[in-house]
Amino acid sequence: MKDFIIDKDLCIKCGLCAKDCPLGAIEMDEFPILDEEVCFKCSHCLAVCPTGALSILGKCSADSTPLNGNLPSSKQMETLIKGRRSVRQYRNENVELETIQKLLDITSHAPTGVNVRSVQFTIIDNNETMDAFRDELYVQLAAVLPEEIPEDDHVLKFLFFAVNDRKENGSDVLFRGAPHLVISSSPRITPSPEADTHLALAYFELMAQSMGLGTLWDGLAKAAFFMLPEILTRLGISEDHFVGYVMAFGKPDVQYHRTVERGSANVKTVSWGS
Repeated sequence: MKDFIIDKDLCIKCGLCAKDCPLGAIEMDEFPILDEEVCFKCSHCLAVCPTGALSILGKCSADSTPLNGNLPSSKQMETLIKGRRSVRQYRNENVELETIQKLLDITSHAPTGVNVRSVQFTIIDNNETMDAFRDELYVQLAAVLPEEIPEDDHVLKFLFFAVNDRKENGSDVLFRGAPHLVISSSPRITPSPEADTHLALAYFELMAQSMGLGTLWDGLAKAAFFMLPEILTRLGISEDHFVGYVMAFGKPDVQYHRTVERGSANVKTVSWGS
């Protein structure tokens, strides 16, 4: 059941909900009518209703935040995006569980293909578990790495360096000492599992930065996981899931003071037709 309810006292019969429905699941009679078999739960109708007359999926306008007056300015968004840095220095303390849960709940609003909303976040939410996990991962990785690394295999070369640096210096090149880890995955049968999982962590990263947290797109950790597939099983990630990416995060032990200006985008403009 989609629980599509119209408050007839508030509805002005403008038809915007029907016009904006991506699948044409809403028709206008005297009041809007929803075809529940067609609806894919995007909630465009709730968001576009100017009077808050519509509720769906058990949610009404009172559950939402009005956009007018609450959006960041374009300059604020520009600073957030340009100020994002990959953090490789972390404080040795846990992020509060309530903060992590809020971050994940907000991240779950990231777009997914056909609104399937099937991204799973596998999380290590405390430093003690993370320490035990990283210790075991280095031991297992050392056992499977070949003795000779092909000169052109840069990933294996980095993993080999990480394992040796751990043995010799106690360093943590794989996770950079981060107290937490999040892995995004999605069922392979969904329309766009790769895009969905990457978008989710992109949203996670920007929201984390706005909350004073640091993040790191951890490609080395992802590479290590695929050399040790049993690790993914022990983490509770199903074999039928596409593993999108791995992100380390926590309270940063470094402070950046300004944006980095990259210059103009690399743009190719298309001309079409005669």
